[in-house]
Amino acid sequence: MKNIGIIHFKVGGTDGVSLEINKWKQVFEELGHNVYLCGGDLGKGDGTLIEEIYHHTAVAKRLYTNTFIALTDYDEVAYHAELYDLAEQIEKRLKAWIEEKEINFLVPQNVWSVAMNPAVAIAVTRIMRDLQLPALAHNHDFYWERVNGVALTCKTAVDLADFYLPPRDPLAKHVVINSLAQQSLLARKGISATVVPNVFDFDAPHWAPDDYNADFRERIGLGENDIFLLQATRIIPRKGIELAIDVVAALNTPEKRAVLKERGLWNGRDFTSDSRIVLVLAGYAEDDLTGKYVNQLKHRILEAEIDALFIEDFVASERQTRDGQKIYSLWDTYAYADLVTYPSLWEGWGNQLLEAIRAELPILLFEYPVYGTDIKRTGLSAVSLGNKFEMGEDGLAYVPPEVIATAADATLEMLIDKELRQQVVEHNFQIGQQQYSMQALKLHLAKLLAEFD
Repeated sequence: MKNIGIIHFKVGGTDGVSLEINKWKQVFEELGHNVYLCGGDLGKGDGTLIEEIYHHTAVAKRLYTNTFIALTDYDEVAYHAELYDLAEQIEKRLKAWIEEKEINFLVPQNVWSVAMNPAVAIAVTRIMRDLQLPALAHNHDFYWERVNGVALTCKTAVDLADFYLPPRDPLAKHVVINSLAQQSLLARKGISATVVPNVFDFDAPHWAPDDYNADFRERIGLGENDIFLLQATRIIPRKGIELAIDVVAALNTPEKRAVLKERGLWNGRDFTSDSRIVLVLAGYAEDDLTGKYVNQLKHRILEAEIDALFIEDFVASERQTRDGQKIYSLWDTYAYADLVTYPSLWEGWGNQLLEAIRAELPILLFEYPVYGTDIKRTGLSAVSLGNKFEMGEDGLAYVPPEVIATAADATLEMLIDKELRQQVVEHNFQIGQQQYSMQALKLHLAKLLAEFD
């Protein structure tokens, strides 16, 4: 039996890494191990809080910018000093946590790869070596995979990347979530990694309307006969949400509204002259540090003359009460959605894709690179936005108008044809059960842990 310590910038949230941490924790415990979480923000989850680990502190954001974008806030001596001073602070607090919990096995989650708070990578590496603790690193994203690119700014930054992102060490084994990352890690660092895709619990109770969420549509401002297109991701540029806006605009034409009125919706609801086609954005925007992307989306929404709702204030990772107000879980949003939009330009894997499959909802997606290499081959069925985009002068993504038109036609069929819709969602659910279940994860992790014995 191991005492496993999982470390991430944050835990207990609705972001993809936090959700995967919960799944790994469950499987480790089912395998007979004790699991302890540590993060710089605990959300509504359990764990040990070490604020210095958080990636949205002023110092973490400054260090990230000056590591990967431009050395503007320091000269290199001052940058080196702040980076390693923060690493030392984190190291001391992590060692106290490890001693308290008697942790004998580390699972760094993304801290050796994406480096949003680069000091954490240094601290965890030092601890692994000083205490001779084996580590199984779960690398969801690498810093070099950023859509807008990165540029190591000075020798200190180059050394940081070389020695710690991730470290080469016999104590550490590495997991990545797709084959593209596996190839790039080997090419860049000479590190071999095992691919373990994201998974979901396909045996859990179905997300459905119940007494708690019965007022959900009304609370967020949706009418009973409105069409609810769910964008469940965080609101950050690489999610490509502008493409969903374009499809909604293409659906909201007099011709397509006439078809909807004539045939009605897939579950027997009427579509009337007053019905709206609404894009509902359920994710949070805290990673959009400048607010620029949210404003760009709102401008695109106004230009497209579509209905959209930003409901971050109503949704959390689990049901709760906040300031006296009922808060719904992310899963409650799926219980009422008609279709999921997933137009991400880039994903390490794609948690919300699995959620949509699990919810038995049709999916509109952009074929991001990992979908093309690792997922599409399973036979998954989705309304496609193609696999090529261009950035406009407004800083937003565009795909050709004919692609939008074709996607809108296919989306319309998913909204009105009950039999076709049922065939698609049942087909996708079976693929999810076979390929991406918790049982599949248990087999992966049991094998990996056995390699440390």
